[in-house]
Parts: sequence; structure tokens; C-alpha cells
Amino acid sequence: MNEPRRTPAPVLPRRVRTAHKGDFGRVYILAGSVGFTGAPVLAAAGALKTGAGLVTVGTPQGAYPAVAAKLLCAMPKPLAEKNGVVAEGALPGIFKALSGSDAALVGPGLGRADTVARAVVEEANCPLVVDADGLNALAGHIDVLGARRDKVTVLTPHFGEFCRLLGETPEKPEQAARDFAAEYGCIVVLKGHRTLTAFPDGEAFVNPTGNPGMATGGSGDVLAGMLVSLLGQGFDPKWAVPAAVYLHGRAGDLAAEALGEYAMTAADLLTYLPAAVREGEIRDGE
Repeated sequence: MNEPRRTPAPVLPRRVRTAHKGDFGRVYILAGSVGFTGAPVLAAAGALKTGAGLVTVGTPQGAYPAVAAKLLCAMPKPLAEKNGVVAEGALPGIFKALSGSDAALVGPGLGRADTVARAVVEEANCPLVVDADGLNALAGHIDVLGARRDKVTVLTPHFGEFCRLLGETPEKPEQAARDFAAEYGCIVVLKGHRTLTAFPDGEAFVNPTGNPGMATGGSGDVLAGMLVSLLGQGFDPKWAVPAAVYLHGRAGDLAAEALGEYAMTAADLLTYLPAAVREGEIRDGE
């Protein structure tokens, strides 16, 4: 395999002046559970601040009041639940939402709704980002990915989650991520210092942005939302996935410059994300 390339600073295309919200992606996020209501909020905000036109968030009934109270620009939808997590009885409604979506995300704060998460992986025809508890649901059931070889699938594990997916601890994690992407026909974003993005065709990118201040709860939820946003807007995955990783790290770097690495939170990434995105925009007169 070729050596990974350094991810370049992304350039975002100028938007058509006559565009409307439907032109920038209908995104569906299945996330949250009782006690984990921040994850869907952070993911939805990450999607919106990266340009998604319409964001719908499916979350269990018990988590819905807290999630809905924090989502001003997204559309929260309560789902049937059992023991605080999304129940299998919610699947028909979830499948309907997926059928009208340009991209979807499953997993942030979802809890042990493993059967539901795996059903989404099998059913979704649109580009799909699988994060957090969605990844945990695939551990021991990697065969589910076989149904998606002809579809865009992005897995976003940190090292521990990747080890659970593999069922072992790899001696060379980056090489293992590239092998996994090729074997299962998916895109692997192996998060950590110099996050690696591996594609099924063997190409890989190493991200130059980011810092240790981003090692805080919720940071991955923001990235997952950014990924589904750019995919939902119809960008080529070969550009969109490394671009989201780069912009996520750049927002972290801007936050660190202003606040220091110790005091940063995931919410601060959202505060500085617009500045990171603006750096890459093509604007009038340029």
C-alpha cells in the first residue's frame, strides 16, 4: 500500500445564490439514551455548523425532553424505548426516516440498543456514519457490514473501539485500519493523535490538525455530526471524510489557542467550528 497522504486544508465550494435548505442535505441522526442526552445535541450541532440543511434527531422517549430543549435548529423525534434505550418497536419509523435521508448517523450515546443499531446498518441505503455505541453493536457481528459493500459506510473508532471490532489488539493499528477498510469495503476513521482515514481502495490520509485538549467527552460526537453533514450534502466521500476530520481538528486548535488545552470542552469545538469552516470557504470575489 502507498504511504498515507497528509490531509490538505479543505476548500469548500461557493454555494449557489438561489439555493434552499433542501439543497444541502437531509440528515438523520439516531442517538441518545436516558442519561446520555448530550451526544445527540453535540452531533446535531456539528452537522448544522458544517452546513447541513435539515437535521432530524431520533432519540428515545425518555431522553426526548432534555434533547428537544437543547435543539433549536434541528428536529427532534421521540422514539419508542425500553429500559431507557431505543426499542425494536421503533424500527419501522426509523426505516421510514432513513428512506428520506441523504445521509445518516447511528450511535452517539445510543446505549445498548444493539439490535436496532445493526438493523440500521443493514437497512440504510444512504451514506451511513457508525459511531460510538453503533460500533459496539458491530463488535462480534462484523458480517453485517457485508450488506453495505456497495454503499458508503464510515466507521469512527478510537483505538479501544477498534480493538473490540477486531477482537484483538493490533500491533500496527494504522495498517490494521487500512486492512479492515479494504476487507469490509468501508471507510475507517481511526481517531487519535494524527487521526488516520483509510479507504477501501487502499488510499489513506493522516490528519495534521488537532491537539490533546480535544481528548474530552463529546468531541467524537461533534466529529460524527460533521461527517454525516458533508456526506449528506453530496460531497465525494474521498474529500468529505478527510475534510471533516481536518476541520474538527482545526476547530480544536482554534479553541486551544483561545482557551488553552486544559479548559476545552466539546462545546468549545462548536464555538470555534464556524471560524475553521470559514477559513476554507470560497467567497464572492475570490
